[in-house]
Amino acid sequence: MFLSALLAATILPLSSEIVLSALYSSGFNGLLLLAVASLGNVLGSVVNYVLGFKFGKDIATHKLKVSEAAFNRASHTFTQWGKWSLFLCWVPIIGDPITLVAGVLRSPLWFFIFAVTISKTVRYAALLYVLM
Repeated sequence: MFLSALLAATILPLSSEIVLSALYSSGFNGLLLLAVASLGNVLGSVVNYVLGFKFGKDIATHKLKVSEAAFNRASHTFTQWGKWSLFLCWVPIIGDPITLVAGVLRSPLWFFIFAVTISKTVRYAALLYVLM
């Protein structure tokens, strides 16, 4: 679960929700899954932040193959809403690029971790609630 959540939070097109659903349906403890999935997903987002911080837009568009359009949408959202846009990091398509843009634009790391942790944990909690 941890590895799936970590990789899904990076720019890689993976879905940890399927793994979470399968493990929960197999009888794994929901609170443990919530903690492990959230931790992995937050750390994956931190990877995006660090890549953006160290390498800027180039790493996203040239090395990680984030489309120019996706990067620009995330940049626009981040510029428009500032650090508060990090609460949208759970949204498919724009969420992961927002975490990368946060690094590029040097968002405060403490707020980044705070917002991403809340957003990612609430998303997994909502999914587990639906599965109950």
